[in-house]
Amino acid sequence: MAGLSRAAILAVGSELLTPSRIDTNSLFITEQLNLLGIDVVCKSQVGDDRAELAAAFRFALGRADVVVCSGGLGPTDDDVTRDVVAEVLARPMAEDERITSRIRARFESRKMVMPAINRRQAMVPQGARVIDNTNGTAPGLWIEAGTQVVLLLPGPPRELKAMLPPVVEQLLAPRSQGLSLVRRVIKITGRTESHTEEAVQPLYRAWEQAEVPIAATILASLGQIELHLSARAASRESAASATAAAAEEVAAVLGLDVYSMDGHPLEQVVGNLLVARELRIACAESCTGGLLTSRLTDVPGSSRYVDRGVIAYANDAKIALLGVPPALIEQHGAVSEPVAQAMAHGMRASARVDIGVGVTGIAGPGGGTAEKPVGTVAVAAVGPGSAIRSRLFRFVGDRELVKFQASQAALDMVRRMLLS
Repeated sequence: MAGLSRAAILAVGSELLTPSRIDTNSLFITEQLNLLGIDVVCKSQVGDDRAELAAAFRFALGRADVVVCSGGLGPTDDDVTRDVVAEVLARPMAEDERITSRIRARFESRKMVMPAINRRQAMVPQGARVIDNTNGTAPGLWIEAGTQVVLLLPGPPRELKAMLPPVVEQLLAPRSQGLSLVRRVIKITGRTESHTEEAVQPLYRAWEQAEVPIAATILASLGQIELHLSARAASRESAASATAAAAEEVAAVLGLDVYSMDGHPLEQVVGNLLVARELRIACAESCTGGLLTSRLTDVPGSSRYVDRGVIAYANDAKIALLGVPPALIEQHGAVSEPVAQAMAHGMRASARVDIGVGVTGIAGPGGGTAEKPVGTVAVAAVGPGSAIRSRLFRFVGDRELVKFQASQAALDMVRRMLLS
């Protein structure tokens, strides 16, 4: 069997359809498949329902030549993946005594008796290859169905992540097209999705006709744009070289609006710049409530450049902690560029750091006026040599989104100041 190039992933488990559980296995599976140039064309999350899972599995078989199912291989009645796959593929199942013995020994090593229901995990569809699970009781299964491959893996990430790489290397690699798929994420801020698309669209035709073609996808969210580039080539080096060259072309077109060429978040980019310039920063926050400082300190090693953060939510706090003149607040209002600048100056002076940042705004849902509606945020940054930048923004979205966009704008303001 050769030429496997398209994959579908089914994450099985009713818990994945609730707000309390997130499917992270699919990300790891996608990463492993991409190493072989196998493109994931669809992903689905399916509950522990036989009819729904059968329908999803049939759909996946119609879309891809590799179908990977994670979850639903346990011993209980709601673990139906094995049964449904065997039924759809018309493969009778039989107990594999070697699996039963291994499960029994696993329980005995813990001085326990294996429950009878665990024998369900030893049921193997005809013609399937058993994949050992050293971290759990549920073995994986490799099933070849004509020119297609079906791979069943347990749901616990600790088990799945240990089992998949050997399968990729030993079983999938010889059946792949021998290509490598490389992706690169370029992150952009300060532009809308349409403006970004308009600027980079002339590059698409050249990429499509290149020796190593580049595929591009734009993903937009409030506060940033992501441009995903992907290339498939005979070697990983060739694909990586092609995407790197394409990324440089994007940077040449978009200039400073590109803040990351390798998918790194803005807080890490700013942190790297501060380290390179041996500068320290302190943040005075009102409407962001500490989010800006939190993002900066999410980066390991941020103690090298983050000094402190002050949440001056009330006007009295702005006056007492940051030295903002009361007359300034009375004249311009707390949400204004002059007040944001005063917060940044006060923070820089009191912390004795190189860069001070001030953020003040109206996150909502209440508190807005006709002149300053919800989403109005003033951001200021004061740097070395009395360099100062400030701007009044009008963000859209709910409270959480306004706070994120405000923190994003503040980080970007610092980035541009450092680059200038």
